[in-house]
Amino acid sequence: MANRQVMIITGSRKGIGRFLAEHYLQNNYDVVGCSRTPSDLQLEGYQHYCLDVADEPAVKQMFLEISQKYGRVDVLINNAGVASMNHSLLTPVSTAQKLVNTNILGTFLFCREAAKLMQRQRVGRIVNFTTVATALNLEGEAIYAATKAAVESLTRVLAREFAQWNITVNAVGPTPVKTDLTRSVPQEKLDALVDRQAIRRFSEFPDIQNVIDFFLRPESDFVTGQIIYLGGI
Repeated sequence: MANRQVMIITGSRKGIGRFLAEHYLQNNYDVVGCSRTPSDLQLEGYQHYCLDVADEPAVKQMFLEISQKYGRVDVLINNAGVASMNHSLLTPVSTAQKLVNTNILGTFLFCREAAKLMQRQRVGRIVNFTTVATALNLEGEAIYAATKAAVESLTRVLAREFAQWNITVNAVGPTPVKTDLTRSVPQEKLDALVDRQAIRRFSEFPDIQNVIDFFLRPESDFVTGQIIYLGGI
């Protein structure tokens, strides 16, 4: 067990996070996941926390327990996120606040707490999630795109702040993926978005995993502060 690296994946109950948890469990990682509700993932090496990623006391308690159990964190994947696909005039402030809390504050909190543990061994990898909606200035996703723009800025700044400890901070920006996040979006809107890509298809989980694998490679220790969008937008 000593040679297994420790990875944290937020939003690991379903979708992309669940896929990534299962993938990295099969690739010599101990994985700690979290979500607002319980997970039924029961694989050796997996531990799950139920919390809101923007709940600072709960997040700090989670990292305290991780520190006590493993003594380290090697990788953080900030996958947890929420979206709102409404015209800005139809978006209530309660929705905007939820997006800010989860997408920005949650990402920041986990980056901060993970870096505290990573700096002990003076190496680490952080991968955040953004979206092509930010690069495309996508209509109907004003707050969502804005929160992910903040995540991109955070990624670049933290890359500089954490570089002294050999911690890289990068982000991946998928095109639409067939998950719960897009299930409520009309098909014609999704098709129109895909048509704006160079490669006109939906993102698939392995596409995202491939970029993350690249960021995690030992040879990628000179790659930081980068945003990689999928699909050619």
